[in-house]
Amino acid sequence: MAQTDAITIPKAVPNGRDIGFAAGIVLILCILFLPIPVIMIDMGLAFSIAFSVLILMVSLWIQKPLDFSSFPTVLLIATMTRLALNIATTRVILSHGHEGHDAAGGVIAGFASIVMSGDFMIGLIVFLILITVNFIVITKGATRIAEVGARFTLDAIPGKQMSIDADLSAGIIDEKEAQRRRRELEDESSFFGSMDGASKFVRGDAIAGLIITAINIVGGILIGVFRHGMPVSEAADVFVKLSVGDGIVSQVPALIVSLAAGLLVSRGGNRGSTDQAVVSQLSGYPRALSVAAALMFILALVPGLPLLPFTVLGLIMAFGAWFIPRQIEADNRLLRETEEKKVVQNKEAERESVKNVLRSTEIELALGKQVSTRLLGAHQELAFRVGKMRKKFAAQYGFVVPEIKVTDDIAIPDKSYQIRIHGTTVASNVLRVGEVLVVTGSGRKPSVPGDEIREPAFGMPAVSVMETFVEDLKREGFHPIDNVSVVLTHVSEVIRNNLPQLLSYKDVKILIERLDPEYKKLADEICTSHMSYSGLQAVLKLLLAERVSIRNLHLILEAVAELAPHVRKTEQIVEHVRVRMAQQLCGDLADNGTLRVLRLGSKWDLVFHQALKRDAKGEVVEFDIDPRQLEEFSEQASRVIREFMDRGLPFVLVTSPETRSYVRMIIERLFSTLPVLSHVELAKGIDIKILGSIS
Repeated sequence: MAQTDAITIPKAVPNGRDIGFAAGIVLILCILFLPIPVIMIDMGLAFSIAFSVLILMVSLWIQKPLDFSSFPTVLLIATMTRLALNIATTRVILSHGHEGHDAAGGVIAGFASIVMSGDFMIGLIVFLILITVNFIVITKGATRIAEVGARFTLDAIPGKQMSIDADLSAGIIDEKEAQRRRRELEDESSFFGSMDGASKFVRGDAIAGLIITAINIVGGILIGVFRHGMPVSEAADVFVKLSVGDGIVSQVPALIVSLAAGLLVSRGGNRGSTDQAVVSQLSGYPRALSVAAALMFILALVPGLPLLPFTVLGLIMAFGAWFIPRQIEADNRLLRETEEKKVVQNKEAERESVKNVLRSTEIELALGKQVSTRLLGAHQELAFRVGKMRKKFAAQYGFVVPEIKVTDDIAIPDKSYQIRIHGTTVASNVLRVGEVLVVTGSGRKPSVPGDEIREPAFGMPAVSVMETFVEDLKREGFHPIDNVSVVLTHVSEVIRNNLPQLLSYKDVKILIERLDPEYKKLADEICTSHMSYSGLQAVLKLLLAERVSIRNLHLILEAVAELAPHVRKTEQIVEHVRVRMAQQLCGDLADNGTLRVLRLGSKWDLVFHQALKRDAKGEVVEFDIDPRQLEEFSEQASRVIREFMDRGLPFVLVTSPETRSYVRMIIERLFSTLPVLSHVELAKGIDIKILGSIS
């Protein structure tokens, strides 16, 4: 069975505009060859002037040159219309010029009478000046601007195309926006390329007008003298006036269209109508207007120069220099008020939106009614200290923690506050409003009356004392802590314990973007060849879980790049990174250059090593310890560690590299803030002081 291809024929739009447009083009072509009556010549010349004025107005009011992308086509139509009318008027002048000055119609006769003032030499000079202005000044400049604009626009296309593709690949724009930008880029290149050629229409039109006028003058005089027997002076008077009048009628719309083309191509990258692009920029500098006004007043006082015009111009410029700054300030004030109203409206809409209910705050400090009232006067201090706290975290841990939102919550007890991470309450405390806290630890207690409690951040023994005894406490050598400091210290410690939850994927991308180009490239290589950005985020989270700062991200990337091609387990990569960062680890944990160390002990080293189950390749696949041994270790470790912690001196627990992560897993449930290092993480040159061992 034969298969035939169907041919789809586009349907014409049934509104008649396409037929009318085609009929107009055919009419222009007919005028080139067929004689037309004088009344139609008058209508055509009037239409040419009106059409050129319309083109000029559109060129003034468009927002950007590309909005008038049909200008080259319009310019060709306008040029062909003028040339067709030139030929029609030439035919009439040479055929009926001997009949008098009105032989070519009322439009030509009227322009000839107005411009020449009865003397054809004046008209001839004016015509030559118009030709000079149009051909040498406007057309030549517009042609050069169009050539340079087309060249630079076409040269910039590959770079703009690559920029669009890069934005699309990075997810900054979607496919629809990329298509729109590509289409706009194509239109821009096509427009400036067409304008380069269209400027030649205007240039050729000016030359053609000059040649046609010369032919009309010479040919008309010869026809009048030899065919109609007119005296030379009479023939010269009639045909020069008709020819020059025809030339002026043609040059006026040509000059207007040339001006429109010059305005269009000289706009450059300015947006907005021409009055916004030109007038607003000229009037946007009041000091320049002041200097110009002063110069006008000086010229008005110069002997021999007219007083009135310079004085009027000086007054206008002086008024502009006074008025424009006030108008600009009023516009800016109105703009600020409008933006503030929009911000308020957006916040209200966001507050009422259902999506806002689903969005959880990353860090939130919820205050009970009485606590909120107590801290109301200290809200400014609270905001200031919260800002300093975030800066401290950024410097210490290498990334900016989210903003801390302080809210009032009537659902919690009046004297309590809660600290929430991603909407979940992770810590809470009852604040003794109107009292100060004295942390005593295992030391002496103040003599003033108070209640023994636990400090909320670290759980250390403390005494809560009424604020009236603050001076007595200071005299006894104690350091009382006010309510704001108690709350902020608690918030700070909660943030430290939840650093991994606060490091988002967005934070990782921002940290990488801030690196030097070489390290950004290294991160891209790691995250495209060996692991994902989420895998790198997991490495950073495991480091933060043990309060290891990621401020030296470039060193972390180098360490990850060394092991990532060979190892897939995140935990093994983290252990390698820790070894590479030994100097930073020990430096951050040392106290005045000395690192106090508590060893695990040979007994428990052996127990933990025996609990490691390995595969045939010798890699650890499981950690299996006897529950009784685990319980015994927990009891013994708690007793020894608590003894050293009560002394108030910072120290670290040191174990073997293979068992470090498993010892840390057990210790963090007993003492979450105690650092656990391996022997290979002890940096060279660090002063080590051994406190004892767990054995």
